[in-house]
Amino acid sequence: MSHTAPSSAFSTARRRTAALCLLLLALAVPSSAAEPGKLTAILLVARADLPDPNFADAVVLVMNNLGPAPVGLITNRPTKVAVSHVFPDLKQLAGVPDKLYFGGPVELESVWFLFRAPSAPVHAVRAFDDLYLSADRELLLKLFARAKPMENLKIFLGHAGWGPGQLEAEIAEGSWKLEHAERALIFDRKSEHPWPAPSAGGPKNST
Repeated sequence: MSHTAPSSAFSTARRRTAALCLLLLALAVPSSAAEPGKLTAILLVARADLPDPNFADAVVLVMNNLGPAPVGLITNRPTKVAVSHVFPDLKQLAGVPDKLYFGGPVELESVWFLFRAPSAPVHAVRAFDDLYLSADRELLLKLFARAKPMENLKIFLGHAGWGPGQLEAEIAEGSWKLEHAERALIFDRKSEHPWPAPSAGGPKNST
């Protein structure tokens, strides 16, 4: 009987346990009762050679309490659709070059947006620092009414999701690198890759 299989299985289990512990530490639910709406967030940076073109080289903001499992937004996948095209009646958006972003292959009909604010607005939850997440249309229209409507604002279609144990397994196998959540990484256009990728025909199914 070969002894390599049990050893390999133990090694794999140990790596997955370590990844799970790291993920749980990074996504620990805030203990402060004074901030029940606070989100704990991390960034995941995908390998460039992942077989799914939706996620290869993706930078994903992952939050821990938007559902029963981690939920993420891919922050560096601009689509070809201009924000001004979606809101043609808003004159302040005319000529604005900003695009909608592909947030992930789950619920592509949903719209989310990340934005900076000095304090928590109504109908928004804090992701980290002064960055907030919302899906409220009226709030989005208020942001559009600013002198610079798209400053520190990203709008997403869809999101990313994982089944129980799926994300920690992917981290353990080296598909993702964990980074501290920083605004610079989310709003840095140097890391952007258009969606869909030139070689991809469209989104793939995800959990």
